[in-house]
Amino acid sequence: MQIFEVAPPAGGPSLALHGGAGGRVEELALEGDGPHAHGLLAAYQAGWRVLAAGGDALDAVCASVAALENDPLFNAGRGAALTATGQAELDASVMTGSGRAGAVAAARYARNPVLLARAVMEHTEHVLIVGPGAELVERHGLEVVEPGYFITEPRRQQLERVLDGRAAAARHGTVGAVARDAAGRVAAATSTGGMTGQADGRVGDSPIVGAGVYARDSVAAISCTGHGEAFIRGVVAHDVAARIRYAGADLAEAISGTVKEELTERGSTGGLIAVGGDGRVVVAHNSPAMFSARGTGPEPALTT
Repeated sequence: MQIFEVAPPAGGPSLALHGGAGGRVEELALEGDGPHAHGLLAAYQAGWRVLAAGGDALDAVCASVAALENDPLFNAGRGAALTATGQAELDASVMTGSGRAGAVAAARYARNPVLLARAVMEHTEHVLIVGPGAELVERHGLEVVEPGYFITEPRRQQLERVLDGRAAAARHGTVGAVARDAAGRVAAATSTGGMTGQADGRVGDSPIVGAGVYARDSVAAISCTGHGEAFIRGVVAHDVAARIRYAGADLAEAISGTVKEELTERGSTGGLIAVGGDGRVVVAHNSPAMFSARGTGPEPALTT
């Protein structure tokens, strides 16, 4: 397991984001690490601008995740992994430290699923909506796109390789962000296209509160990436927060224990990012690699 930690700032904001754990998609990695690093940095700066201006943690994580959804190098939004029938079915969630949450699953019309998840949280009485139609996207003033917008040629090639047995289905492509703002509020957001070649209608952990996302003020905000079914079974995001809240573990200790017991010992891999109530940032994964950006200022530490 690899763990990276950033000490808490003196009352200032903190931000971390991930672009997925595991290996790179061959068709998307021909230019090396440069484009991935650029995408991570641009997404980090989108969120940091919000925090630096005194903005809310929720606004920051949504800005970062929306930027990653717009970048076809990452498995969320445009450029998402495709189902076995060649469709893009997108999942996303947001949660604030005050306990509010919203999510969508198998979304096909919102250009930025994370913003639709936020709309579900803020403008409906629901938490999770499956298969939201274009009319719901329009109703909340968000940009509507046709399903083909999300499909890129590199992802078509990846699906072909998986279906004909030349490649394994990637289980780790997800993006997410966590933040603590200057007022001490925390928030988390997660977004994904799921697993290449998955069955139509399959939903992983990303839109499931407590599995792929969780936030509680004064405790932590967590966003996960990895084998979704394992994160659901282990309720991984909530398990980290519970270790802190009920067992008195510090952030790194809680994450290490959860990853070991709920992932490693069960033969699963993945990673997560978290920010504590004090602003400390921890990034951890037991997969071969994990794209991440983390910091307490405008220049983040990057891992690609």
